[in-house]
Formats: sequence, C-alpha cells, structure tokens
Amino acid sequence: MTHLRDIKDSMAAMGRTAITDPVATRLFALLMQFEDSQWRSPQDMQQKQLAQFALLAAHAYRHSPFFRSRFDQAGLDHSRAWTADSFTSIPLLTRAELMQQADNIYCRAVPGPHGAVHKIQTSGSTGQVVTVAKTEFNQLLWLALAMREHLWHERDFSSTLAVIKALTPTLDDPVDAARLGWGHPATLLLRTGPSYAQPLAMDVAQQAAWLARIDPKYLLTYPSNLGALLDRYEHGDAVPPSLRQIRTVGETLHPGLRERCRELGSIEIVDMYSSQEVGLIALQCPVSGLYHIQSESLIVEVLDEDGRQCQPGEIGRVVITDLHNFATPIIRYEIRDYAEVGPTCSCGRGLPTLSRIMGRRRNMVVFPDGRRHWPLIGAHSYREVADILQYQAIQHSLEDIEIRLVVDEPLSKTQEARLTELAQQALGHPFPLRFTYSIEELPKTKGGKFEEFISLVK
Repeated sequence: MTHLRDIKDSMAAMGRTAITDPVATRLFALLMQFEDSQWRSPQDMQQKQLAQFALLAAHAYRHSPFFRSRFDQAGLDHSRAWTADSFTSIPLLTRAELMQQADNIYCRAVPGPHGAVHKIQTSGSTGQVVTVAKTEFNQLLWLALAMREHLWHERDFSSTLAVIKALTPTLDDPVDAARLGWGHPATLLLRTGPSYAQPLAMDVAQQAAWLARIDPKYLLTYPSNLGALLDRYEHGDAVPPSLRQIRTVGETLHPGLRERCRELGSIEIVDMYSSQEVGLIALQCPVSGLYHIQSESLIVEVLDEDGRQCQPGEIGRVVITDLHNFATPIIRYEIRDYAEVGPTCSCGRGLPTLSRIMGRRRNMVVFPDGRRHWPLIGAHSYREVADILQYQAIQHSLEDIEIRLVVDEPLSKTQEARLTELAQQALGHPFPLRFTYSIEELPKTKGGKFEEFISLVK
C-alpha cells in the first residue's frame, strides 16, 4: 500500500522537483492539503467553501453577463459575505441554460494562476450538446481527487491495470503498457505497473478472453459492461486469477453487481460518481462504502421537490456548484441526477456522504397516479428464467412498457409469463408489458453508457 510519504520518496527517486515537473509538485501539494482537509468538521468546511464561493461569485459578476444579470435579478449583492441562506437564494442553473446561454455564461478573462482555458463537450443521454470551458487548475484538481481515490483504497501501484471504456484506444502491447504505466495522475508521482486498454466496442467474449490473458489486479469499466462480463464468468469463462478490484464509473451502479462479484471470489467494486461538466463528485469510502462528496472542489446539494435540503435517508435532486471553474461558472447547477443523502461516516472524515446514486429522472418509472420511483429492473433473477444476454425496459406510456431482450431465440409463453411476473414486481405495479427480441446488442448513448430503464412519459 502507498501513502503520501511514499510518494514523496518516489518523487525524489524519480528526480521530480518544482523545477523539473511543476505539475507533479503542485499535485503533491494539493494532496497534502486534502490529507488535512478531509478531517475538518462540516461547519469548518462550509465556511471555507463559502469563502471560496465569494471569490467565484465576484469573478462571475465581473466577467459573466449571465451571472451578472442573475445576481441582479435575484437582488443579491455579490460584494457581501455569503451565507448559507444567501447562497441558496441563487436560482438553479438548468442544463438548457448551460447549453443555450453558454456564450453569456462564459468568462473571457480568468485569473492568471488558473492557467490556460480549454473546452469540453458532453452530449449526455439525450444527445443535447453542452460546452463547458475549463482551466488548467480544474484539470489539476481532477488529478488530485483521482489520486486521492487511489490512496484511499491503498492500491498496489506495481500491479497491472486494465481499462475498458468508450472510445478508449487499444493498448495491448506489453512494451507500451509497461512504458506508459497507469497514466496520470499516478505516473506523475510514482513508477507503476503496466496498464492495458480496450474500447467498449470490443465484443464481451473477446473482452473476457483478453482480461484472462493480461490478468490484471484492477479493472476500470462501466457497470453495464461489468454486468456483461459477469454473465460470461457465470457461464464458465475464466475469471482473471489476479483480479481483486473493479472500479466502476459513468453509470448508476446496481447493488446486485457487488453481490455477484463477491460470489466470484474476493473481488470488490469501488464506485465513483462523476460528470464531465464538474469532474469527480463523490468517491466511495474505503471504510463504510458510502460516497464522500468532494467538498474541497464542489458544493453539492440534494434538494427535495420543494427546493429544501434533504436529510439523511431522503432522496432528492443533485445540485452542484464548481468552486474553482472561473472560465464557465457552474453555480447551483441541476445536474438531473437523483441521490440519497447519507449519514455521518464512521471513518471520521468530515466530508458529507451520499448513500446511493439513483440516476436520472428519466430512469424513474411513472405510475398511473403520477408518482415516480426507481424500478429494480437490474435484478439478477431474470437470467434464471432464460439465457438473456441483455435487457432494457422502455416506458412509452402509462399503459405501455416494452421489454427489449437480446436472446439467441425468443422466449416461450411460459418464460414470458414468468418474466412478466418478475418485471412487474421490480416495477412495483402490474403494468401491461410487451416483449421485443433482438440478436444484436442494444444501443448505448453517444458517451457509451447504457440505461436499463428509460421512461418517455413526461
């Protein structure tokens, strides 16, 4: 296991100094700050967040026409000290505004220490393109939080890492895998073992064979792809003998995947909650398994339908403020996710927690009386009915739910009846169901993500 003191020794051995590699030095300095800040009380952290937000708000007022107008219309004086009450009086920023008002939100001047500006684009699950400008400091923060996640889980950096993600170029040559190592942030600070990669487009059977060949200790992929790999392993494909930890990102993690991994042996899942607009949002605690909000980088609110802060155990809309993006200010952004607020963590860290990441509003089933909730569509028991390779439920209307199945041959009437019973239990209502069949893989979003349940009911 590696700690900060080991990294300092490693940097010295690699000749990494402020002169030869300023990024590595700044990264290490941030990690030292994070080592201290994670233990602060929530009250102390909130004070520091509001102080940082005051700097962001003043900058946004000067350089962002959108936020100058927003603060003025809300009667907010950006020059005064911000309190929790004045902060929560700022109107929410919607995705439509972020998309349609990008030029007015954008700040054409950023503080010099924040470095150069670059732009990213994210299309999300709906295909609507959002452009966000970020600075070099935003990238440095992402590196520091990603490295924090490595250190929290005490990874063995000398081991082999495998990555299967959308649009990832193939990296399968042992010489290149060893030369490039795990990549940033780890290789900025340490010598690492090899890292191999394949794009998500690779056939799952080929993925399983490839993983068995390179035998990684760590795998990074999406939950839906992990589910497909587990199907292969449960049908007899060889599990990589060295595999000990699977890191999931980019999609909602169904709790059944953790149990399935445990059944294969001592394989654990470590999940991360992130978005392209704001980076890493919450990281899984190595002690409790809760998700710690990364409060040094973001203010994360979970609000009920009336706009009030949810209490532990309650589920609400996730609203995020990026405290350090001075290029595209993201202030009280309704990210369209839902999450459950968690309790104070037993690990002693003062960082607030989320218990579960629930997904998007469009992933909620709509009942005939207008109620919504998250279905348990990802139940493993479906495959006890038939050899189902992939499934997805689409709610077209209150009386029409389509169950899409990828199978070698259509189910019998008896199997359809049994699957209907299980699906209605998962949905929480006796909805009429219809089955459609395919032998081709079901489509993913442009970002390579897969949603097991989608409601088209407005």
